[in-house]
Formats: sequence, C-alpha cells, structure tokens
Amino acid sequence: MADTRACKESDWKLFRSRLAGWQESFMEGLCDEYAGILSGGGAASERFWALRERIEEDRHKAGVVISPRRSTLASSLARLMAEGAITPDDLDGFSDELRERLFSSMKYE
Repeated sequence: MADTRACKESDWKLFRSRLAGWQESFMEGLCDEYAGILSGGGAASERFWALRERIEEDRHKAGVVISPRRSTLASSLARLMAEGAITPDDLDGFSDELRERLFSSMKYE
C-alpha cells in the first residue's frame, strides 16, 4: 500500500542507510532459529520439513524482502516494526512527524 504523503529527504536517506543492516540482523536471528529447529529432537525428516515450512513463511517478511521505495517509506517502517525486524528505538533520528504517524497507527508509545 503506497503512502501518499511525501516523506522528508532526511527520513528517506536514513531509511536507505539503515535498511540493509536491519535486514541482515533480522535474517541473522532467523538463521539462529533455524539452527535450533535443525538441532532439535525428532526425526531428520520432521526437522527438515519443519524448517522448510518456516523458511517459506519467513521469506515473505519485510525483514527479508522489503525494498527501499520512497512512496512506501512509512508503511515499510510500520511493517518492519509489526514483524519484529525493528523496534521503536530503531526510529531514533527519523523526523518527529514520521515517528508520530507510525506510533499513532501502531499504538506504540
């Protein structure tokens, strides 16, 4: 869903500079969880199929696939927060206007 309100240039630059790091960190966490699945108990086939199912779910998450688009900046940040790829603290440095919009729509304080 495109965000029809224009974003500030400073917000756009900050988003682009942080996105790759957020995604890398998110995927590192996923890899740790996958290792837990693989090293868990049960038959190898059960672990394999559990991992495959989990990867199929995770590959659609914002922390994995989101691309930087100016038109979807606010909705991208909201999705990243909703899926746990970032926290409200990760929004430090973004404009007060953008943060207020996100916090009011996500009910974050």
